[in-house]
Amino acid sequence: MNRLFKNIIIYLFIALVIIGIVSWLTETNRTVKPMTYSAFQTNLSQGNVDQLTLQPEGSVYAATGHLKSADENTTFKAYLPASDKAVNQVTDMAAQYKLDVKPEERANGWLTFVTSLIPFAIIFFLIFFLLNQAQGGGGRVMNFGKSKAKLYSEDKKKVTFKDVAGADEEKQELVEIVDFLKDPRKFVSLGARIPKGVLLEGPPGTGKTLLARAVAGEAGVPFFSISGSDFVEMFVGVGASRVRDLFEQAKKNSPCIIFIDEIDAVGRQRGAGLGGGHDEREQTLNQLLVEMDGFGANEGIIIIAATNRPDILDPALLRPGRFDRQIPVNRPDLVGREAVLRVHARNKPLAKEIDLKTVAKLTPGFSGADLENLLNEAALVAARANKKVINMEDIDEAVERVIAGVAKKSRVISKKETEHCRLSRIRAHYHWPCT
Repeated sequence: MNRLFKNIIIYLFIALVIIGIVSWLTETNRTVKPMTYSAFQTNLSQGNVDQLTLQPEGSVYAATGHLKSADENTTFKAYLPASDKAVNQVTDMAAQYKLDVKPEERANGWLTFVTSLIPFAIIFFLIFFLLNQAQGGGGRVMNFGKSKAKLYSEDKKKVTFKDVAGADEEKQELVEIVDFLKDPRKFVSLGARIPKGVLLEGPPGTGKTLLARAVAGEAGVPFFSISGSDFVEMFVGVGASRVRDLFEQAKKNSPCIIFIDEIDAVGRQRGAGLGGGHDEREQTLNQLLVEMDGFGANEGIIIIAATNRPDILDPALLRPGRFDRQIPVNRPDLVGREAVLRVHARNKPLAKEIDLKTVAKLTPGFSGADLENLLNEAALVAARANKKVINMEDIDEAVERVIAGVAKKSRVISKKETEHCRLSRIRAHYHWPCT
């Protein structure tokens, strides 16, 4: 409905512009030249007038018409005394040359009204467009300070720790948070305080976001997800307002989890302050610090944040009481890569000859996202060859495509490199002893 309303406004605006342009061109094509009363009488008596209209204008009559000797788009306008004698005299002189005196046709009132609204419509449309663009295309004017966090409900596909592979140590650290959300009395009775915040740090693609969703799925609580860049906008005070609104929503749905992805966008270490957007980001960070560990109580709200640049975060954000626990999420080892491959190979028809442990040995340094992409590339390679299953040749080609890129059939290289290639081909046929 909102999209339909926007389309109606756009089409209406275009129609108003077209009507205004046509009306303006029609009026500007006509040239009106003023004429004295005596000159008008002379032209009328000589039969030089072929069109004539009379229209009262206040205390006088306006005579407009067209001269036979003038251009088609040129009209004249003369003023007559507002007396019956003058009007009858003009009418009689016109009758001598069989010239009908017509009353002037008034402009269309509806068209005049619509044309007068065009400047206001243009201003309204520009204001509406600028405000809509300033908010990233969503929301109305009064929603600047509203949080952009997305709430993942139970209707969507639930992610659990079974869907996370290659991060056994990281999962073990997060099990306590799940236990606290399920049964907090076990910890409270012993005087223990569960960490208020958990910072997942590590390279891209290692599964930080997946771990946070798995915690929410295991605990069965609402999960708010937002990016750090969603807090900071061009308007002053919007970021701090969105932080307050986010925690107000979280309190209404507690116990719950707030996940802030790429928190380094808003949690960068504060400096001396140079004004502008720098101050706006610091105000947003200050409000986040207050909400995490201020005078207000946020019981039942656990914050999980992810970043691949923990070295630039503000020290106040990392102190105990805010992010009590920092969990490094590294790339999986050999055993972890094999487990990740098994998770992503569930819905792919693999040939019996494929050993995922061997594939794991071929991919040192790969992250979870890289391994998922590897199996997807292998499936694409098999589909190009019209195969029904994925065999080892497809995986080998996928490994080469991921590591080295698409194969080149020809390449310009130096003469020295060609000599290396020739030497390698010669050595392949001989077994030279190493010296």
